[in-house]
Amino acid sequence: MKSKVVLAVLILACFLVQCTVLHGISVGSITPNLIVILCVSMGLLRGRKSGMWTGFFSGILIDLFYGSVFGFYALIYMYVGFFSGYACRVYYDDDVKVPMLLTAAGDFVYNLAVYGLQFLIRGRLGLGTYLYRIIIPEMFYTVFLSFFVYRIFYYFNYHHMSIARKESESGWILK
Repeated sequence: MKSKVVLAVLILACFLVQCTVLHGISVGSITPNLIVILCVSMGLLRGRKSGMWTGFFSGILIDLFYGSVFGFYALIYMYVGFFSGYACRVYYDDDVKVPMLLTAAGDFVYNLAVYGLQFLIRGRLGLGTYLYRIIIPEMFYTVFLSFFVYRIFYYFNYHHMSIARKESESGWILK
């Protein structure tokens, strides 16, 4: 129960920081995506289910306040958290290279989904411009921020949340 409350507080805190503070430090109207970092981190540290639910509830918050189609961001963040959870069993938690790589991939997929479903459908075909001016700068900015923020999530996971066993998702261990 304690870990669910801490996770809910982390989701709410990340949402508030992304919507307030990070807009103040945006560079060229590009802000890092803290929610992607949270979904990837929880997927890596706690597994597929935790990453999926973190992404779902984070996306619901984004949909409630900023979304035009309800459930769009929830679906994208849910997939990012779920697929990052596949690496839960195969890497060391204190290594920061894998979270940075998965954050880059998650942010890239997120931005391509936003482009495809919100711009391409309306007939805006400037993928090169969108890629060059928005996707790549945001991806680098998010990866840079994930270098520092992942350590904070790592601390919260091991000191304030109950330890999730990585073996609990393993298909090799019988329950």
